[in-house]
Amino acid sequence: MNDTTTVATTVDTSPQAIRAWLTDRVAYYLERSPADLDEGAQLAEMGLDSVFALTLCGDVEDRFGLVVEPTMAWDHPTIDAITAYLAAELAG
Repeated sequence: MNDTTTVATTVDTSPQAIRAWLTDRVAYYLERSPADLDEGAQLAEMGLDSVFALTLCGDVEDRFGLVVEPTMAWDHPTIDAITAYLAAELAG
């Protein structure tokens, strides 16, 4: 018999790691390179639509184990703003 052990995956919740992960996700949805994104620019102005904004909420919930409002990307309309919001939620 094999002894199996479940290993919990630890997610880095530092602001730098959150920002890097968000930048990668947004770049994926916008079909751009992460280097091409301005983390202080409005997501809607970069082309993030409501479908991708909702999908991003689901990604955040899956990644960080948080329940976020479906309006997160509109309430915190930049990568920097979402980073600050998530860092505060995860710290508290």
